[in-house]
Amino acid sequence: MNKKGYYIIFIFFVAHLFSPMWAQQDSLKIAIDSSKVSIIDFSDDLSEKYTGDDFDYNTVEGEAENFLVRALNWFFNSLQSIFGVTIDPLLAKLLENIIYIVLIGIAVYILTRILVGKDAVSFFRKKNTLVAPINITEEHIEKINLDELINDALAEKNYRLAVRYMYLKTLQDLSIKKIIDYHFEKTNTDYYREIADITIKQNFNRVSYLYDYIWYGKFELDKNGYLNAKKSFDTLNSKMKNFG
Repeated sequence: MNKKGYYIIFIFFVAHLFSPMWAQQDSLKIAIDSSKVSIIDFSDDLSEKYTGDDFDYNTVEGEAENFLVRALNWFFNSLQSIFGVTIDPLLAKLLENIIYIVLIGIAVYILTRILVGKDAVSFFRKKNTLVAPINITEEHIEKINLDELINDALAEKNYRLAVRYMYLKTLQDLSIKKIIDYHFEKTNTDYYREIADITIKQNFNRVSYLYDYIWYGKFELDKNGYLNAKKSFDTLNSKMKNFG
């Protein structure tokens, strides 16, 4: 076979080799849609048609709402309809959370009142330091010889301890005269509230301040300081002697 025959055979071979590629390229041609497109315009009153409660998706109604949310929605809607006042949703949510917190606080207080009793208020407040010394735990202070304890403290020149015993002596006298109802777990604030006489109340407040400042404030007291503090206790004692 001559060269021309080999050339013709080569041409047919190449054409047969690349014919699938050409066929694939032909199959990838994009069809063009020449149909007419219609342009639709939204009507001018579209926003008016889709307003109102039926199209408000920011609020949840029905069984998913609790009584508080329904009551608040009614209140806010009333403000809007009567006064034209619109409440911001964030502000409404804040008010809702505040009401929840208040209701929880009330529920906790009522539960504590049921479990603890009439001292529920003192259960929550920070207790003042107990007025009774650590080694005195008896419920009836009338049985303790505090005059002897005061004299022992003065003999040792322990004026801070003497002031402590003088304060207890004051409580002892107030309890004997039925001005207060003594209990070793009560605070000076508790006793202050029990005193009805205004003059005794004011003098008791003064000696309570001295007692807290000297004893719990760990104020180093000398003899002169003790004598100055004792004047306030003596004034209170004289007022109690004239009581009743």
